Amino acid sequence: MGKQHSNIKPQPAKPGNERKIDVYFKRLDASHQNPTNQLLHYFFVPLMVLGILGMAWAMPFPHLSFIGKYNGYFNWASFVIAFAIYYYLKMSPLLSYFALFLFFGLSYGIMQLETYEKAGGVELSIISVAILMVSLAGQYIGGKIEGNEQSFNDDTKLAHITPLWVMYKLTQKFGLKY
Repeated sequence: MGKQHSNIKPQPAKPGNERKIDVYFKRLDASHQNPTNQLLHYFFVPLMVLGILGMAWAMPFPHLSFIGKYNGYFNWASFVIAFAIYYYLKMSPLLSYFALFLFFGLSYGIMQLETYEKAGGVELSIISVAILMVSLAGQYIGGKIEGNEQSFNDDTKLAHITPLWVMYKLTQKFGLKY
């Protein structure tokens, strides 16, 4: 039974038939060759996402009575996460699951920062903006280390894909197919 299809050979991917995610990853791979730059991205891209989610979390959200005691957990960051996961799911289901776990962890961190704010600490919005600025500076430094202005430019143009690219690079190290 297995021999009836043995003469069928897999066709190599044609340049026009690549998945959209593969095109994005190739662009990011081409402009991120330096190992130090990649290491900086492994650290600063999740921080960038933390800063963005923290800013969205800090934006006032209307009180919805039907949500009940979960009002503090449903906010603008929920929409950012839902949109990102939906978009990532269409690109790569495996990487979207990893992104979801990352978002859960970052959301927990944001809730801790919110608790810190309520205890008299610095406002979540200020901390989030500071985290975002530090992460962008780290990525800019990585682009300078790369010696290629295109590296930082690709990061800003593909900011919505860069977190997924970091997950892709990490899953490659473990031999997982995205």
